[in-house]
Amino acid sequence: MTIYRFNDIANLRQEIAIAAARMIAEEGTSYDVAKRKAARMILGNSRITGEILPDNATVENEVRLYNELFLSDTQPARLLHLRHLSLRLMKKLIIFNPYVTGAVLKGTGGEHSDIHLQLFTDNVKDVEIFLLNNGIDFDVSESPQSRGKHPAREIIHFVWQGEIVHLAVYEPDDIRRPNKFFGPHYERADPDELQRLINSRDIK
Repeated sequence: MTIYRFNDIANLRQEIAIAAARMIAEEGTSYDVAKRKAARMILGNSRITGEILPDNATVENEVRLYNELFLSDTQPARLLHLRHLSLRLMKKLIIFNPYVTGAVLKGTGGEHSDIHLQLFTDNVKDVEIFLLNNGIDFDVSESPQSRGKHPAREIIHFVWQGEIVHLAVYEPDDIRRPNKFFGPHYERADPDELQRLINSRDIK
């Protein structure tokens, strides 16, 4: 069994976070996969335990730093483009109470980032009909059950204006209980909030 001292663990977490951030920014790797790959790259055949993996907030901060250091000539414009597209799509979907989440909102969105929206509506079929009526082909997957979180009824995936979009569809009442269902630090923004971000060019 591999045993790490406290300082070793802290240093390992930071090394893993930095390596994972590069994979996320440059390759579009998901956070969970990037952390595991980074840990394996650093530790080799040593056993990987949960305590040495950094949390997503730490990795996200490293993605932000990586963007500033290595992608400052392209990432801000890419992020602004994704935010403009997200806002346009949210306005089209306004009857379904859309919110933007993920990297596009948090400011880490880059070349490999998708658009993630949440919708809150009584009938998910209304969303599907709306998309079909607008000539948008889509795929549907069921949200994985997540302990302590309220799962979306469906996640709808499609390509719009050349970008991959994921719509997570929730019950209408879920909109009023974000902390209960999505966690106290969960971030989302309605169209007005996203417009303010665009106006301020706030990409931090």
